[in-house]
Amino acid sequence: MNSWKTILKRMLILAFWLGVWALLARLADRELLLPGPGRVLRRLLALMGTAGFWQITGVSLARILCGALAAIFAGVLLAAATSRSRFLDAVLSPLLTAVKSVPVASFILLALIWIGRDILPSVIVFLMVLPLVWSNVAAGIAQTDRQLLELARLYRFPPWRTVRRVYVPEVAPYFLAACYTSFGVAWKSGVAAEVLTVPVRSIGRMLFEAKLYLETVDLFAWTAVVVLCSLAIEKLLDTLTRRIGRRYFEGGRTL
Repeated sequence: MNSWKTILKRMLILAFWLGVWALLARLADRELLLPGPGRVLRRLLALMGTAGFWQITGVSLARILCGALAAIFAGVLLAAATSRSRFLDAVLSPLLTAVKSVPVASFILLALIWIGRDILPSVIVFLMVLPLVWSNVAAGIAQTDRQLLELARLYRFPPWRTVRRVYVPEVAPYFLAACYTSFGVAWKSGVAAEVLTVPVRSIGRMLFEAKLYLETVDLFAWTAVVVLCSLAIEKLLDTLTRRIGRRYFEGGRTL
């Protein structure tokens, strides 16, 4: 019952904002400035009926996903390494903090000097996601229950079992939170990088060309694609985190 109420509430909110959009488009009375939602929806459906649309969307998703997964893997390894070595932590912490603070556009403009435009979005995603994963996982390792670690040493657990039975459940909430945040950042920074670098077959290129040729309807349609993909990724991550959370945290756990 509650789920139906939630769905109905969201549909009403969506209908309200679509109504506001339609009203503003009618007041503007110029498709070049603000096309109506019906016109954008028809264009979006027309785009979805072409093979090129799915190729472009798939390539953009693959670029961004590759960069994000590589950053997650590297971030976990770096967090484990810096947690064990104070020297390594002292050396790498300022660098990773600086990477997290620098605007995306600055990285893109600098990286264009050395990196090809087709792989640059993946590199930008990697740089944006890496500090997030590293900081969250390192915080999780630092907050690991020392009594559990002492118990593992008392029972002479091998390293792999200590990692599996102690570190993984303790760090999992931090890791999942990092992944949830990281994929949102990855998608936004990846599309932004595509807009500035205009690689072949990319959503960013389609946005850039729509703006360049004043094709406002296409600009809104491809923006809707970005939003829909972002919502789909968010929903998928939410489902995965709930399932993993139930696995590790419902019913307790034992060493």
